Amino acid sequence: MKKRDTFFVGLMLFSMFFGAGNLIFPPFLGMGAGTSFWPAIIGFIITGVGLPLLVISAIALVKDGGNALGNRVHPWFGAAFTVMVYLSIGPFFGVPRNANVAFEMGFKPFLGNVHASQSLLLLGFTAVFFLLVFLLSLNPSKVVDYMGRIITPTLLLSIVVLCVTGFFKLNKPLQGPNETYQTATLFKGFIDGYSTMDALAALAFGIVILSTIQQKGVTDQKQLTAYTVKAGFVAGGALALVYAGIGFIGARMASYGTFDNGTALLSSAATILLGNGGKILLGFIFTLACFTTCVGLTIACGQYFSKMARKLSYRTVVTLVTVVSFLIANLGLNQIISISVPFLVMAYPLTIVLVTLAFFHRFFGGSQKVYASAMFLTGFVSLYDGLKMFGLKWSLLESLMSQLPFASVGLGWVVPAVVGGLVGFVLEKLSPAPARRKGLNPKRIS
Repeated sequence: MKKRDTFFVGLMLFSMFFGAGNLIFPPFLGMGAGTSFWPAIIGFIITGVGLPLLVISAIALVKDGGNALGNRVHPWFGAAFTVMVYLSIGPFFGVPRNANVAFEMGFKPFLGNVHASQSLLLLGFTAVFFLLVFLLSLNPSKVVDYMGRIITPTLLLSIVVLCVTGFFKLNKPLQGPNETYQTATLFKGFIDGYSTMDALAALAFGIVILSTIQQKGVTDQKQLTAYTVKAGFVAGGALALVYAGIGFIGARMASYGTFDNGTALLSSAATILLGNGGKILLGFIFTLACFTTCVGLTIACGQYFSKMARKLSYRTVVTLVTVVSFLIANLGLNQIISISVPFLVMAYPLTIVLVTLAFFHRFFGGSQKVYASAMFLTGFVSLYDGLKMFGLKWSLLESLMSQLPFASVGLGWVVPAVVGGLVGFVLEKLSPAPARRKGLNPKRIS
């Protein structure tokens, strides 16, 4: 591969990552953080950019992607965890959320005095939207040309115009942080980064990128890993710059009023900066970003499930994903977000710990006990945190969980994960020598 090929694959990866959550949450964070913007956005970038890059790198190091990582805990866990990830980033949460945001920002503001029910308009928009997603997803080999060479540069140029204009025109001083960002600002930004869903998406996109690079004639494992990591850095660099840019717009906009969410904030900012043209530009950005992400997620689901269930063809899976996504999208954005956020609180810690262990794999000999113990304690804490967001609390358990270090900033799972890993390491050392040798079998841990 030439350097420009790697660059365009990186741009394709950026366009797959950059969807609804990537546009909505950074400006809203900026508005809340105010003068504490930089610590908050750095925390956001750690989980919104750094963690997906680590996942992409970990995927490049193993042969079967997310499944292989999950199998290091247990084959059943590997299968269940990977299916859960693909369903959540695909037809259950990720794709419908992007379609709804594209409707809210790219279509609804231009309806004017059209008298029709919201649900009927959403139905018509999503029908056309998912038909286009379906047609483009049928040819994954051509996606790098469409998205990497045409769509992504157009998207980035549009965002640059908005951010540069905002930098010069929004000149009111930053306000102080609101109550949420007054303490532990970095950690708050870290948790906010969960909402992009990119770390989960990276488990799927890693395979798509590997397949794209292989189609260009690269077969050596070391070269595959190197090109994948380089493409990841291209995507990550672009994401970080965009987050900082639109986040800073949010920080400046706090002096212009209060806003309920990131979409309302950006819509107001675009109108202030560029008038009606700004509203058109923003609608174009949202629609293009959400569309490319939906295509990427649909391709990823199609490749994974058609490989897992041999009787299902790639076309059949893509059809099912687009149909289910279409149906769930018509439930509405608020309903989708209300369910997805608690789920992310449960899933993200497991992903972080699994990927972290992958990079220390050789230091503890790939022991299944280390993986299983760390993931068990992590899962126990994160599961309770997610259920708590659904309103399910137990007073005794709540008092115990609140005593965990970092629990106040949403990271109560960190110490249990470390303790679980150490317990697993000790158990591995205490196990009989034959059992240890069996645990170190490369075929078993790869």
